[in-house]
Formats: sequence, structure tokens, C-alpha cells
Amino acid sequence: MGWSWLVWLGGGAVLLVAGFAAAVLPRRRADDHGRRLSWSTARAAIDAASVSRNAAPRPVAEAEQLLTRAQALAADRGGRAAARSATDYARRADQLWQASTESPERS
Repeated sequence: MGWSWLVWLGGGAVLLVAGFAAAVLPRRRADDHGRRLSWSTARAAIDAASVSRNAAPRPVAEAEQLLTRAQALAADRGGRAAARSATDYARRADQLWQASTESPERS
């Protein structure tokens, strides 16, 4: 009788651990993938802003500050929120530099 309870207890523990692993591991993998995707998007936005900065005919101080913030966030390698902020800063800087290259329309 003593062995059967031990077997049932061991089997229950194995089932509990397997259920926990089956629920947690895919979620962790998806979170990691989402974080890597967010940072990939942020790095692409920073690179695009850097290209726009190099192509701009004159410096734009606000855009330079935004790009510096984005690069600082990327250097710290935070979570998804930091990646979104870095992406937003870089995109705004890119827009400012692109607007500085547009010539004013003549009426």
C-alpha cells in the first residue's frame, strides 16, 4: 500500500510540472520574440533617421536631440516600452530631417 501512494504522488508531481512547463514556456518564447521584434523595429527607425540626418542640408537641433534619446534608449536595451519610445523618437527625428530637406513651394 505504501508504494502505491508514493507512485501516485510522484505521478501527480510530474503532471503538475509538465502542465506548468507547457503553459509557461510558449508564453516566454512569444514574449522574447515580441521584445526582439520591437528592438529590431527601433534599430531600423534609428538607422533611417541617421540616413535622413546625413542627407539633410542643415542641422536640426530638435531632431538631433530626438535621435540622441533614441540611441540612448537603444544602448540601455530595456523592454518593449523602451523600444517603442526609441522608435517614436527616431521616427519623429526622421520626419523633422525630411521636412528640412523639402523646398518651400512657390505660389
